[in-house]
Amino acid sequence: MRPPVAHHHPARGTSRRPSRFLIVEDEKRLAVSLAKGLTAEGYAVDVVHDGLEGLHRAGEGVYDLVILDIMLPGLNGYRVCAALRAAGHDVPILMLTAKDGEYDEAEGLDTGADDYLTKPFSYVVLVARVKALLRRRGQEAGASPVHVHGDLRVDTGARRVFLGEEEVTLTAKEFAVLEQLVVRAGQVVSKAEILEHVWDFAYDGDPNIVEVYVSALRRKLRAGLIRTVRGAGYRLETGR
Repeated sequence: MRPPVAHHHPARGTSRRPSRFLIVEDEKRLAVSLAKGLTAEGYAVDVVHDGLEGLHRAGEGVYDLVILDIMLPGLNGYRVCAALRAAGHDVPILMLTAKDGEYDEAEGLDTGADDYLTKPFSYVVLVARVKALLRRRGQEAGASPVHVHGDLRVDTGARRVFLGEEEVTLTAKEFAVLEQLVVRAGQVVSKAEILEHVWDFAYDGDPNIVEVYVSALRRKLRAGLIRTVRGAGYRLETGR
């Protein structure tokens, strides 16, 4: 028999269905605090405290966003995230990490989280990241997920990339960087914007990590596809 889920619901009086979140966090005081704060913001929030239960609940497909800790009993956050992505769930995942090297490990594992937030974090920053993820999901839901530019085709829904007739395999981070460029094809996207959306506000590593991923994309796709605009950022060329 599964343990009960703690449910937090916003005050009544709104006709629109509130966004529903799942918090998977074993620090119970933190989980309850976050749930109360997000409920006050108007969201419906469920809370579980271990990875296996988190995977089961998130896999039900009823959530608009999952806030997922890394260090969890039963199944760690990396594995929960990877299992959800492998099963085809595209729910936005905000992963919580601690300042003890986990962030660097997350970079290497690339399990498909949409954003990272390093503990301790400001609640105001958390809410900002949550709203940004919801906005992004809403924009994607209202637009075609397939972007075609010359012989490049990027399906942001299926997370697949084709160059001509050949499918190109990208890591989660490589795809995320390409996605930032393809949705604004022909426009200059700054390194800071890519860092903010692909990594997160709390990333304090080398900002040149963006150049590493752009170089990888050029090798896998075509050297002239992504142009460096000196002092400004990068632009995906729309012609062949």
